[in-house]
Amino acid sequence: MTTATYTVKGMTCGHCVSSVKEEVGGIPGVSGVQVDLGTGLVTVESETPVDAALIRSAVAEAGYEVADPS
Repeated sequence: MTTATYTVKGMTCGHCVSSVKEEVGGIPGVSGVQVDLGTGLVTVESETPVDAALIRSAVAEAGYEVADPS
């Protein structure tokens, strides 16, 4: 099992959280998605590493943006 964490910008409510969870959870290989609205952190669990570009694309499909690592 692998875990990756991303910071998502622009989420402001429970609907935002649901949208991100649904889109990211639909990526093949993803087995779990946790979203913390307060921090904007999205934790993705999968059996094997998932390409970060797929995560970024799914978050964009939900209407948000993954912050660049600082």
